[in-house]
Amino acid sequence: MKRFTYELPGMSEIRTRFIDLLAERRERIASHTVAAWDAKNPADIKTNLAAAQATLHQIAGTAGSLGFGPLGDTARACEIRIIKHLEENDTTSLTCPGDLIVELDDFVAQCRTVSLPN
Repeated sequence: MKRFTYELPGMSEIRTRFIDLLAERRERIASHTVAAWDAKNPADIKTNLAAAQATLHQIAGTAGSLGFGPLGDTARACEIRIIKHLEENDTTSLTCPGDLIVELDDFVAQCRTVSLPN
């Protein structure tokens, strides 16, 4: 099947804008991830993980339609992982698991490799 997405007028500009926003969003995710890891109380962990999840949701919702399917899939997987972690853990004893931090760090690294196709 032919991919028409790249041939639509203005699509190049939209993809460029997505990549520009991706740089800001990956930094936001990184910042909230570190803050969640460093947090001493469950409320701060929850706030920061929820903020990272919201940003991941934005990326997941847009990436695939602009031709960045693998990035969108990874964002969605991270988003679901955070949602599940927050739902399954009591807010009074919430922790920030190291494997979740590694997964988010891997996503941030993946974001750095995204560029416009030639």
